Amino acid sequence: MVVSLDMAKATLKTTATQVTLQTVLETVADPQRRADTERVCALMGRITGADPVVWGPSMIGFGSLTLRYDSGRELDWFVIGCSPRKAALSVYILEDVAGLSDMLSRLGPHTTGKSCIYIKKLDAVNIAVLEEILVATVKSAARNQR
Repeated sequence: MVVSLDMAKATLKTTATQVTLQTVLETVADPQRRADTERVCALMGRITGADPVVWGPSMIGFGSLTLRYDSGRELDWFVIGCSPRKAALSVYILEDVAGLSDMLSRLGPHTTGKSCIYIKKLDAVNIAVLEEILVATVKSAARNQR
């Protein structure tokens, strides 16, 4: 991340683009990963009521917010999102996954990063639990934007 010191807003390398969801999906070689991405995007669109926005070359975000750090720095970002990576479907949430241990224990096979859930096969996880996680993230983001 590149940060401009004379402005309160951070300048990110990963920003919203004019690329379409369909363009991103066409680049996904694995048909199962493409189908999984389409299903997760449909779920995220239904939960947020927002259209997909492609960030950078392959991150698909839903909703928008301004993240504010204690330092006063701000940046524009999406509320929830995903990316069809080669190794797994990455699901991006704003929550620290450590606070979601109960839900994650019921999700099924996955791995995590700080605020990311990696899913190799969408059919192997409990979609209702994934939806529960995404809804909780959206609600938390709405509370924190007030």
